[in-house]
Amino acid sequence: MKTTQEYLDRRWTALILLCAAQFVVVLDASIVNVALPSIGRGLHFSEQNLPWVVNAYVIVFGGFLLLGGRAADLLGRRRVFMAGLTVVAVASLAAGFSASQGELIAARAAQGLGAAIIAPSALSIITTLFRDGAERNRALGAWGAVAGSAGAVGVLLGGILTEGLGWEWVLWVNVPVSLIALSLTPGLIPESRSESATRHFDAAGAVSITAGLSMLAYATLDAATAGWGSAKTIGLLAGSAALIAAFIAIELRSQAPLVPFRIFRLRTLTGANVVGLLLGASLFSMFYFISLYMQQVLRYSPIHAGLSYLPLAVTIIVAAGLGGQLVTRFGFKLVLAAGMLFVAGGLFWFSRIAVHGGFLADILGPSLLAAMGLGFGFVTSTIAALSGIKEHEQGLASGLINTSQQIGGALGLAVLSTIATTRTHNLLATGTSSLPHALTMGFQSAFLGGAVIATLGFAATLILISTRDSRAHMEMASAQQAGAQAAGAQAAGAQAAGPEAASAQARA
Repeated sequence: MKTTQEYLDRRWTALILLCAAQFVVVLDASIVNVALPSIGRGLHFSEQNLPWVVNAYVIVFGGFLLLGGRAADLLGRRRVFMAGLTVVAVASLAAGFSASQGELIAARAAQGLGAAIIAPSALSIITTLFRDGAERNRALGAWGAVAGSAGAVGVLLGGILTEGLGWEWVLWVNVPVSLIALSLTPGLIPESRSESATRHFDAAGAVSITAGLSMLAYATLDAATAGWGSAKTIGLLAGSAALIAAFIAIELRSQAPLVPFRIFRLRTLTGANVVGLLLGASLFSMFYFISLYMQQVLRYSPIHAGLSYLPLAVTIIVAAGLGGQLVTRFGFKLVLAAGMLFVAGGLFWFSRIAVHGGFLADILGPSLLAAMGLGFGFVTSTIAALSGIKEHEQGLASGLINTSQQIGGALGLAVLSTIATTRTHNLLATGTSSLPHALTMGFQSAFLGGAVIATLGFAATLILISTRDSRAHMEMASAQQAGAQAAGAQAAGAQAAGPEAASAQARA
């Protein structure tokens, strides 16, 4: 049986494991995009049903995040994390062996469930292994680098696996990673859970919010096909609103609610979730529209399109790591505001893409600027959302920020896709515009809409994120960093003075 100190000594190795698990979670949302044509041919999907290979994952993932986070707090973070890895491994294996459309969509939904269990439990484990301040900022910088770059890497890896081995391997690639992570988890991660006196799941609240968020995600994703003004979409949105309203009523009466609303009295947590939602809404669809522009307008092959994402992925990794360090020096409010400005600038630049453009002229510059914003924004919104949260509510706070980013991404993609499609159809209806020109104009409108949303995120950062909380976090992190440097220098001096002095220093 390992002691707590032994686990703490290995926490940076544990971080690698947790980042690998989060990489799989984000990868699963993007890796199948390039493989969709091959999947469609292999399982005889119709054009209407094919998007649900992606949507099934996104809907279940977004709907179950809050429940996954609360389960981690109550049942044990390591136990729930391992359960999520098991679900992903089994679902991925089944998905690759799917012989019909229904089997694959069901398996993808199961993958989304596993991801919704993994993401908040892994993030809450990080917050319990690394204390609030400089140490946690570095850890979350690494976490953000991996999570932020996984979407871009997924496009490249999906193209390579699909063309080299077949679409099944896009799904099977998760199996060995999940099994390796499962085998290493008990030796690297200690168990932790909420020790509050009242511990139960609040079943009514869990069912209502999970159903409400899932219905909201379904409605927004299906609206591009059914239409925003259709009876189906309006009915789904009304049903979602009713379920979320029922959840609020249940939580206000519950003695041990799934989401204690008192947590929203924390101004910075509330502001970080609002900004996280706007960040997801503005930026997550960027990958979708860039991919379409490269393949439908510039006629890139899947692998060519994937390789074009490499500069973006590298920039996200660098920016996320740098963002964690900058928070220690300047506080999370300033860095988050800068990130949202970078996102707005990158998307506005993307709104100038041309029909006869190219990688250097239309893709590289804006993608690097937006990637800087994503790296800064993703890490700092997470740091802000988790800063000052009590340990027994870390899973809840982790579930909230993950849910905000995910639901924001689904809403943003639905709204911006409608904008792009509407403009493209209107131009084609005139009979004076070619298909590439009409598509490009539609993408321009979507990118401009994303830039407006990112600008709202910048304004929300200035208004909703507490300057006092940001300054307090900066002072605490700077003091911790100075203390760690002093301790390191003292230990190095003792070692240089000889074994006896080093031994005395260790005893002290």
